[in-house]
This record gives sequence, structure tokens and C-alpha cells, in this order.
Amino acid sequence: MLDVEVIADPAAAVTALDPVRSRLLAELTEPASAATLASRVGISRQKVNYHLRALESHRLVEVAGERRWGGLTERLMVATASSYVVSPGALGPVAADPGRTNDRLSASYLIAVAARAVREVGGLWRKARQQNKRLATLTIDTAVRFRSPADRAAFTKELSEAVTSLVARYHDDAGRAYRLVLAAYPMPDAPDTKEDAKCR
Repeated sequence: MLDVEVIADPAAAVTALDPVRSRLLAELTEPASAATLASRVGISRQKVNYHLRALESHRLVEVAGERRWGGLTERLMVATASSYVVSPGALGPVAADPGRTNDRLSASYLIAVAARAVREVGGLWRKARQQNKRLATLTIDTAVRFRSPADRAAFTKELSEAVTSLVARYHDDAGRAYRLVLAAYPMPDAPDTKEDAKCR
């Protein structure tokens, strides 16, 4: 099971976003039968089977095994990932695109750049897995508190100069191209994750 899967197919995205199917995916971090899921989510086994077939047709769940129960054989299903992200590419031509935003200091530009990263890395990772290879990535994620807007501006200037200097030192026109994205934004008041909570 993957930690996270990027859903690029529009039909798979629609399937995963259905409230019942989304709940089933959340329940299937461990293998379970349709009967077990029916008792957990409060709908009939037949309806669970209907939703599982839809999820399976888009490779969001897979067979994890079988078990005999009475005179029947039950399939045990499991989600293909612990969590899912819908690629902006699933939206086609209306997907966020940094090229449509002129203000590089705007929230819309940051969102478009993040969306592009999800789309590009999701596609590259899918190809790497198909070839049984690893995808080389680098992620720097931290939190910083600024005493004042002036300090934030000074930090931004110094960081920009440092990145420009590093890129100039290591860039080689003949080498493999990597996209480098650094982003900063105010942290939400309510942390989304335990990691965010540690930064406070």
C-alpha cells in the first residue's frame, strides 16, 4: 500500500470524491469484506459491493485475499493507498496554471505552483513505479516566526540571494533539469497535522 496516491484520471477522481466511496476508502486501510464494511458504514452489503466494484475499476482498491464463511467465499479488499490527492490535471484545461498569474507574490500564484507540483510529481512518480525505480526528490518543510514585516522582507531578500547563488554554482546546461520551488505563507491558526502543531 502506498502512503499517498495522486489521482490523475477525472473519472477516478469523481469516484473517490463520492461521500460513500470516500468513507469506504478510509475504512480500507486494513483488508475487510463487504459484510464487515456494511456493518461499519451502515448500508447494505449489496450497496457496499456496488461501490467497491466502482473503486476497484479505477484501481483505488484491490483484492487482498479471500476467506471462507459458511458456504461462501468472501473477497477481502484493501485501499491501494493510505491517502489520496486529486491531481489538478484531472480538471483538464481549467486546472491551475502558474503561467496565467502575473503576480508572483500572490496567493493565487503559490496555489498554482503547488498544483503544478502535484501534477508533475504525481505523473513522474507513477512512471517511476511502473519502471520499478525511485524518484529523486527533495523536500524542505519548516516553520519560522518573524518579529516584524521588515524582518520578513530581509529574510526574503537573503533567501533569494542564497538560492540564486546556489543555482548559479551548481547549474549545468547539460545536466538533468530539476524544478526548485520554495514557498512561504502564514501558518493557519488551527494546525492541520501533528507536525504543524510541533512548530507552534
